[in-house]
Amino acid sequence: MSTKATTPAKAPAVNRLWQEKDLLITPADKVTRILQSCRDNDLDALTALATSLGGFVDDGTRRTAWPVLLGSVAGLGTIATDEDETWRSLPRHRDEDQVRLDVDRSFVYYPNDQSEKQIQVKKQELSDLITKTLRRRPALCYFQGYHDIVQVFLLVLGVARAPPTVERLSLLRIRDFMLPSLSAAISHLQLLPSILHAADPELCKHIEGTQPFFALAATLTLYAHDIQEYGDIARLFDFLLAHEAVVSIYLYAEIILSRKQELLEIDDDEPEMLHFTLSKLPNPLNLEHLISETVVLFEKYPPESLPFRAWRSISPYSVLKTTRDSRQLARQTLEDGQLFFDKQAAQMRRAQAMQQVMKDTKRLMWVYRRPAGTLSLTILIGLLALWFGKHSAAGNSPWAGSATTWEPTLGTIRAFLRGYR
Repeated sequence: MSTKATTPAKAPAVNRLWQEKDLLITPADKVTRILQSCRDNDLDALTALATSLGGFVDDGTRRTAWPVLLGSVAGLGTIATDEDETWRSLPRHRDEDQVRLDVDRSFVYYPNDQSEKQIQVKKQELSDLITKTLRRRPALCYFQGYHDIVQVFLLVLGVARAPPTVERLSLLRIRDFMLPSLSAAISHLQLLPSILHAADPELCKHIEGTQPFFALAATLTLYAHDIQEYGDIARLFDFLLAHEAVVSIYLYAEIILSRKQELLEIDDDEPEMLHFTLSKLPNPLNLEHLISETVVLFEKYPPESLPFRAWRSISPYSVLKTTRDSRQLARQTLEDGQLFFDKQAAQMRRAQAMQQVMKDTKRLMWVYRRPAGTLSLTILIGLLALWFGKHSAAGNSPWAGSATTWEPTLGTIRAFLRGYR
């Protein structure tokens, strides 16, 4: 498939009638509909059901529905399983020490009906699941909080079904968080001000002195780090997995909008207090109301319509764009995910190299302060920035090229700087 994500046709809006139907049907009837939708591979129906009151009802249903949403389906529509132990002989992943530290801190809030011995067994299963995924996909970089997500999948899906689903989740859904740096994850957060500005300019202005890093922990972990009730996080995963990745950012925007009065009572010249308040999820968390309002917010202000060209700044290889149609993810292969990963990682390396050139340039301009040389450097960097910006805006950024493609260009700039010294 093409390595460049294209903007798909707008997916059908969530069927709002499900909200009313849920008041009329029993949970057993709803489970029957969910399982039938899984057998039919009807992702639109699953999305509507996941969004409706109560989501997928229980873990028994989720055990079938989550893999279908993520495309983890074997032949004849059966759910993929994996109990292969050959991963143990694969080379050790560089992040395994951190995995062990985080796994030791897992299962703090749930499950709360098991003995200490049973919890230790779960921790070993979690460690094996994460290690298996990383060893099989060594390019992926572990991030603190990944274990919060994976432990929910382990509890819901079990030891056999979790590995193929978690592997697809990692490469196709949360890939941006597993790149060599968190710059892609931070770029997700830059959409928040644009969403808030579109929905409520007054509130946006009030908190504009606070950078959106307050949302990093929640969005990075699909809220699993912040939500302590197992039933709540499992139900929220129903919603998030059924929708495209950017909906997670809209959810945080809706959380902020729902706290408008509380936030306006904090002076805007107290950014530390605003940051502290914004970084904490409200308690109690009215999930059903937030989910329904997030859908409304997303439909009213879709990503392409956001102000400040925010959406255009997102990499074409980001999960935010490669899952723009939530049905698209289920059709993608692991090889597609690896290719997107490689392209975005190359893009990031080029950006970092250019930032270093800019940093060197500014330093030399200050140290030597030669008017003619300074002008030459300024013109050179300005032209490069203009050219790169033009191509990025067109969706064919040169950053997406391979390392060897652009190394001669950057090497020329470095040589220029060395000569200028």
